[in-house]
Amino acid sequence: MTRFNLYLVGLAALAVAGCSELGSDKAFDRGPDSKDLLDLQAGIWVDPNGCDHWIIDDGIEGYLSARLDRNTGKPVCSGVAAPTQTVGDFKRGGTEIIGDPF
Repeated sequence: MTRFNLYLVGLAALAVAGCSELGSDKAFDRGPDSKDLLDLQAGIWVDPNGCDHWIIDDGIEGYLSARLDRNTGKPVCSGVAAPTQTVGDFKRGGTEIIGDPF
């Protein structure tokens, strides 16, 4: 192998090093101030297409997932805000939840 190939292999190894928790419980915050994500306050971010996404920011880590209709599984596009805007106090890492995050 050339030195360049060794460099690429090392870079690829570093890129996947953070993937060791594949399959682990994603509903739990693993930061230094660990808490259950249900204990954090969620806001809504509206994507450029006008569809809603749940957003949580506890100051160190951030979480984002599509807001889906419980019955159909389709994206919710409520019009709660203009595209690319957010609503709710999601940055404070509080204990209240806006709506139902699941």
